[in-house]
Amino acid sequence: MNPKVDAYLTKVPKWQKELTALRGIILECGLTEELKWSTPVYTFNGKNVIALNALKEYCALGFFKGALLSDSESILSRVSEHTQGVRLVRFTDVHEIVRLRAILTAYIFEAVEVEKSGLQLDFQDRVALDVPEELKTQFKKLPKLKKAFTALTPGRQRAYLMYFNSAKQSKTRTDRIAKNIPRILKGQGLNDYHK
Repeated sequence: MNPKVDAYLTKVPKWQKELTALRGIILECGLTEELKWSTPVYTFNGKNVIALNALKEYCALGFFKGALLSDSESILSRVSEHTQGVRLVRFTDVHEIVRLRAILTAYIFEAVEVEKSGLQLDFQDRVALDVPEELKTQFKKLPKLKKAFTALTPGRQRAYLMYFNSAKQSKTRTDRIAKNIPRILKGQGLNDYHK
C-alpha cells in the first residue's frame, strides 16, 4: 500500500468506499501501487496495467490495454468513441464491486498476463487535431499555458482539442478554453474528477 494513495483516498470527495474496495482487490493480485497523474495506478514490472478513476457520475477500474482482454463477461466499455486501448469497468455502488469480485480478479490477472506476454496495442492512425485559433491566442498571452498543455498526455491533449473544436462558434470555443485554463495549468485532463 502506497501512502500517497492513502492520502488520495482521504481527499477524494466521492466514491471512497468503491475505490477502497477496488484497491483491495487489485492489491491482492500483487500489483505495485503508485500515484501517477494524481490518480492511483497499478503496475507490473514498471508497466502501467490498471488505474482507478473517480469521475462525477461514476468511479472506474481502467485497464490500460483493455482492448486486448477477452472480456468474457462483457463488462468493459470504451472511455469514448475515440479511445483505442483503454477499457473501463464503471461503478456507482460498492455492492456492484462486491458482486463482481471474482470476475474483476480474473480480469486483473488476464491484464497481467497481457503485460507478461509483451502484447502491444495496434493503434489505428489518428487524424491530427487542429489547435483552434482561440487556443493559439491564449498560448501567446500565457506561455505557461502552452507549456502546461504540451506537458499533458497525448490523450488529455486530444480530449481538450476535440472538446474545443466541437464548438461551432468562436465565442463558445473561447469560453470553453477560458473555463479549462486552470485545469490545464494543474495538469488535469478534461474528464478527470475535479475537486
